[in-house]
Amino acid sequence: MSIDLHTHTTASDGSLTPSQLVRYAKEKGLTVIAVTDHDTIEGNAEAMAEGERTAVTVVPGVEISVDHSPGSMHMLGFFIDAQSTALSEKLRLLQDSRADRNPRIIQKLNELGVRITYGEVIDISGGGQVGRPHIAQVLLQKGYTRSIQEAFDRFLGKGAPAYFDKFRLEPARAISMITEAGGIPVLAHPFTLNCASADELERLVLNLVSLGLAGIEVYYTEHSSKQISVYESLAGRHNLLITGGSDFHGANVEGIELGKGRGGLKIPFELFEKLKKHWEEKSRTC
Repeated sequence: MSIDLHTHTTASDGSLTPSQLVRYAKEKGLTVIAVTDHDTIEGNAEAMAEGERTAVTVVPGVEISVDHSPGSMHMLGFFIDAQSTALSEKLRLLQDSRADRNPRIIQKLNELGVRITYGEVIDISGGGQVGRPHIAQVLLQKGYTRSIQEAFDRFLGKGAPAYFDKFRLEPARAISMITEAGGIPVLAHPFTLNCASADELERLVLNLVSLGLAGIEVYYTEHSSKQISVYESLAGRHNLLITGGSDFHGANVEGIELGKGRGGLKIPFELFEKLKKHWEEKSRTC
């Protein structure tokens, strides 16, 4: 039974609506997906309703931007309360920061001679949060780049000429927001932390564990077999849950397929079973 515990919809920067994502999962033979949109939980209710209709288990989730240097950190939350107004209000700060950044990116692009408008980006976003993948889509459509990846490499990625940073939460705050909403906090794709060594990564993870971290995303599209082995061992030493996902964005990120990543990703079903069991046990003690 195939699963994918890291996916995005039009509620953030995916190209499929929540309902479309669930139907696509059904078409591809997946039995479980987690909806983990960036800094929003707005797509969960629709996805869960479609999951009930199509017999696809939908885990309500979120992916929160976290302050970290020199790399980037994201915190996944699984089994969060999809109706939590408190969490939605707390996430609004991140959404406002993203909304403030987007026009600044457009301005930088215009200064570089790239003639696109914010209106064009909004039109392509499908009504959800506007993000860099939507800007990349416009750059591609107007012929400024030949691919989404080239758009990030040349203009939008960290260190590129049109990059503009945004506000991020401290790790402790992101973890507490997830737990307060009844969820399980899991460190997403550890390779993006850019730790200099396995020892540095372990120290960082131990600090996050002291703040309430419950798991690590071990299986991921961009993780090598060596990285998977390192992260799996790290999780085992510290009794952390293991999760896995493709980081599927549909057409907004090229070459990544739901449940399969770039083709070789295999996410064991037992990861979902252990995650669910942990959540059920946690819920009974609250």
